[in-house]
Amino acid sequence: MVRLRLAVGYDGANFSGWAAQPGRRTVQGEIERALAVVLRLDAVALTCAGRTDAGVHARGQVCHVDVPAASDTEVLRRRLAGALADDVRVHAIAAAPDGFDARFSARWRRYSYRICDDPAACDPLQRHHVVAWKRPLDVEAMNDACSPLLGEHDFAAYCRRRPGASTVRTLRELTWSRDDDRRLEARVVADAFCHSMVRSLVGAAVGVGEGRLAPEVPEQVLAAGVRNSRIMVMPPHGLTLEEVGYLDERALLL
Repeated sequence: MVRLRLAVGYDGANFSGWAAQPGRRTVQGEIERALAVVLRLDAVALTCAGRTDAGVHARGQVCHVDVPAASDTEVLRRRLAGALADDVRVHAIAAAPDGFDARFSARWRRYSYRICDDPAACDPLQRHHVVAWKRPLDVEAMNDACSPLLGEHDFAAYCRRRPGASTVRTLRELTWSRDDDRRLEARVVADAFCHSMVRSLVGAAVGVGEGRLAPEVPEQVLAAGVRNSRIMVMPPHGLTLEEVGYLDERALLL
């Protein structure tokens, strides 16, 4: 068997998330179907670096797949483009380094979350990728509230629990900035993320930014270790998986 690594991007609006589900359109399901057709195989199994939820986008998803024999990767990439719908693309394919696993070899994942807090200035062409917010947000207050969350913690208060799964993560970066178009963007980096973690962290910051929560609340919720109804889970369409980092640079697709 030959292991291939794939760089994938998709608009998550019309997908029921990454993971294959019977009777639902998913990113994994669509790419596995296209690979099986193009390679003339009964089935293939795709593994990704980060399973995104329904409605979440990706610009820098990384996957691997094992196939019976080596293929011309550039021909395969072009043929996949013809077999996939316009809202998902395999941007690059290469032979994977020895021992490479798209999920377990990854050292960090970087997400972005985008918000427009000036309804009159929101670009209607970006409405499926930028969340429109009706109240002004204080970026400085949001950054101050997020700073104590950095480092290794049990993020149970910001995750939807899954049986047997750990919620301990190392949050490397959670910063906010504003561009000239009145758009806020969060840059969120961690070794890995549990279910709904990024959208919950963003929700905590937004609560502070709009003045609904005191600046110390996000840290207090983290310390309490249980989900809090004051922390909203933000809509999925503002979230994009931007990049996955690997210790071995040969594992990256340029």
